[in-house]
Amino acid sequence: MKKDTKILRNDIVNNTYYYIYKNLQDIISLDELAFINHVSKYHYHRIIKEETGFTLFEIITQERIKKASNLLITNKYSTISEIANNCGYISHSSFIKAFKNRYHCTPSKWRNGEYKKYSKELLKEFPCKKDFSNTRPEIKICKAIKCAYIRHKGYNKSIKNTWEKLNAIAYEHNLIKYNELAIFHDNPAITKLEKCSYVAAITVEKKFNIISTLEIPESLCAVFNLKGIYGDALNFIRYIYHYWLPNSGYEAKTIPAFAIYKENIFTSSKKEFDIDFYIPIRVVY
Repeated sequence: MKKDTKILRNDIVNNTYYYIYKNLQDIISLDELAFINHVSKYHYHRIIKEETGFTLFEIITQERIKKASNLLITNKYSTISEIANNCGYISHSSFIKAFKNRYHCTPSKWRNGEYKKYSKELLKEFPCKKDFSNTRPEIKICKAIKCAYIRHKGYNKSIKNTWEKLNAIAYEHNLIKYNELAIFHDNPAITKLEKCSYVAAITVEKKFNIISTLEIPESLCAVFNLKGIYGDALNFIRYIYHYWLPNSGYEAKTIPAFAIYKENIFTSSKKEFDIDFYIPIRVVY
């Protein structure tokens, strides 16, 4: 495959996911995504299928149901129908059917505690050794952040390879001062780690266009500081989503959480990370 073709295909996949994440609550069609990416519907469909292994419909379904499953846990003041609508479901019955196909239980059973069993099974190889119960965030407005990024499939130590590539690109294009960020589209406590979407990103100026870029929108955020070793972040995220948020007087937005690294174990020789973890939130009145 030629370099230009590979870049084009990569951009189409990245543009597709970014568009879905930004417009999760709306109707998303093959026509509009093909138009946005300046290719025919047939060509677009073929590229998405070949590059991801899924059709556009399957990708949209996966992302909607993953987001809804997390909001059912964190947003206890929202009804199931409100959460379904925020994730793009116009029919309550279609949401229940899709949810049962994925998690083998109804949304109401999930919200009432079934998620705890699911989470315990997924993270059994990462037993929680820390008490996060006294961890409190700073609530503040976070300005929009422009990032260049590379997607990585799965939460595992091979993330290091993605970071090495991203920092190599930064070096080749004379980027010296930048922040390293990780964007978390999934809650790894309720999504199998090998299926989680991890985004390695660096802050860039608006004119940077060497690789795919995105903008994290301005938002009110709960900002937690966390220091720890590999695996601690998974249990920390579970604490935030499963315990802190439902009892905080805030609810999560559909905007993904992200972390800004002060110390990145994937790019340094140190064994402990140091991050500020940002959860986009809204106030419950």
